[in-house]
Amino acid sequence: MTQNVNGLENRTAVTLSYRVGFKIIGIKDTIYFIEASYLSVGMTIHTGDTSITMDSRKNDNLDTLSSIATGMVNKPFDITLSASGKVYSVGNLDKIIASLFYKYPQLDSAKKEQLKNRFIQSFGENTLKSGLEMGVAVFPGTPVNKNYQWVKNTSIGSPIKINVKTAYRLVEITNDFYQVHGEGTMTANTDSNSKSAEISGMPARYKLEGTTLTDIKIDKKTGWPMELIIKQLMAGEMEILDNLKLPGGKVIPMMLKAEVTVMDK
Repeated sequence: MTQNVNGLENRTAVTLSYRVGFKIIGIKDTIYFIEASYLSVGMTIHTGDTSITMDSRKNDNLDTLSSIATGMVNKPFDITLSASGKVYSVGNLDKIIASLFYKYPQLDSAKKEQLKNRFIQSFGENTLKSGLEMGVAVFPGTPVNKNYQWVKNTSIGSPIKINVKTAYRLVEITNDFYQVHGEGTMTANTDSNSKSAEISGMPARYKLEGTTLTDIKIDKKTGWPMELIIKQLMAGEMEILDNLKLPGGKVIPMMLKAEVTVMDK
């Protein structure tokens, strides 16, 4: 993310990495009930000369962030998914994350709430639902042949809700997989009637537009994505609304660039 504040360019790079295990525990008509859990969780944030890293694999009680990440691992939560790839719900995950912070009395209340919100935004129900739908909510409603094109509308993001309209095309069929390519548009436009997001405890609204490119390999045997690569670019502005921390508010030009890679292994 690149922001221009008072003529100064501020850049923040966030890397999220996680592995998720899925187990189908029930099927009703075209609905799958899935028990899932994080197998590992990691995050790195670079801002200017500052770098923050956490990794559940460290298992280090002296590293508070990594210790919290470790607590997220192997905790079952629920996913409800349709055969066409629509993610109806991700349940119990936000509660699991929130419960991890009770055992850290050394953190003051404000810091604890900030960290809890950061973890939920990065690894919680809305974020995981969005991430899953990028890879599985791509299937057309009917059987298709090579070069057939169809359109899907989805929404992603937390705390910013981004509406995505993608035109997909079946570009290749091999013995092992289907290759699907997608090109789409992205918009995040919160008006005066919309509920604002919250950034560092301050209310904010966004006006952003951009594009997305998607390439997916879908396993012919399982129907599950074997490989997913997504590239997204958005630009516009963030308006911090009038508040006690920033009287009068501020409009900040910004650009967001994201790359997502998912491997089934």
